Amino acid sequence: MKVGYARVSSVGQSLDTQIDKLTAFGCEKVFQEKRSGASRQKRDAVNAALEFCREGDVLVITKLDRLARSMFDLQDITKTLERKGVDFIVLDQSIDTTTPAGRLTFHLLGAVAEFERDLISERQAEGIEKAKQKGVRFGRKPKLSPEQVEEMLAAYQAGEEPRDLMQRYGISKSSFHRLRSGYDQKKQ
Repeated sequence: MKVGYARVSSVGQSLDTQIDKLTAFGCEKVFQEKRSGASRQKRDAVNAALEFCREGDVLVITKLDRLARSMFDLQDITKTLERKGVDFIVLDQSIDTTTPAGRLTFHLLGAVAEFERDLISERQAEGIEKAKQKGVRFGRKPKLSPEQVEEMLAAYQAGEEPRDLMQRYGISKSSFHRLRSGYDQKKQ
């Protein structure tokens, strides 16, 4: 069975052209939605289409960007299709995974996208390392200042109960013990 999927980004846009192409191609069922393609999670129709498709079916779209705006979503969708034994056709870009040449084209595009994502990850890691060398700290800011930690630990040393200190300083049990063990290590 040929299953179509059509999407436009905003309510003011029309799905008519995509639906006409999909039905002319022979799609028996067409899922459609007017929603941003930024994330697959909020798009009910694409998820319903993927759920609907069975082994031997073909998912048909007019353009690749109608299905996914990120390579991560596109690869996730295509892995789902492969796992279910569903082929994939993109009409305007002549991608057809029902043919050997189409599968090759699609996998080459996927390999290039994966390579690009790896390069981005490398650049990101380099940027993080440079920032750390410059003294940039990542993560959440400490809840307590060094003075507050010293004050809390002095109160603990004086015999105040840990649960009272945790409540007064608004920290969890694990934070209290982590700060205390850090203090104990500094003393050694």
